Amino acid sequence: MAESTQKRATVYFEPYLHRALRLKAAETDSSVSELVNEAVREALAEDAEDLAAFEDRAKESELMFEDVVKDLKRRGKI
Repeated sequence: MAESTQKRATVYFEPYLHRALRLKAAETDSSVSELVNEAVREALAEDAEDLAAFEDRAKESELMFEDVVKDLKRRGKI
């Protein structure tokens, strides 16, 4: 028998979330596990994008809020 690459975990959902997941799984011909895996993948991908953006912006010079406000006033923007 081949070893499964999937890992099992126990997750507790609020009742309304569990019902919504079951309904969506039925409507999309997917399993609850597939829906949860996809949602976690998307959340982790978004986190990775955020971390990359922070890393890219770390090299930018810092602006003091007060200086930005003064500049906006000087240019007549506020």
